[in-house]
Amino acid sequence: MNISKPEQRTLHALAQGGRIVLERNDRGDIEDAVCWTRDGWRLADCTLAVFRKLKRRGLIISRGGGPYTINRDGLANLRSQLDNRVSGRG
Repeated sequence: MNISKPEQRTLHALAQGGRIVLERNDRGDIEDAVCWTRDGWRLADCTLAVFRKLKRRGLIISRGGGPYTINRDGLANLRSQLDNRVSGRG
């Protein structure tokens, strides 16, 4: 499965204990998806479009109305890397 770099970074953050929290307006429509790392930092790569792609592909799940986390399919499609930092060194 082809997974973009922002999607990979989001999945890595979720695999390390992060979560995606949805922000809704007064009518209940989703306005934004915010990815929080396990350390409490906000991940900039996680946008509403990235959230929708991951959800449509079945790589994340919400249990009991809680925040979205990675599921087994998401872990299986995750490429291993040492950390979430992009190495620009050649």
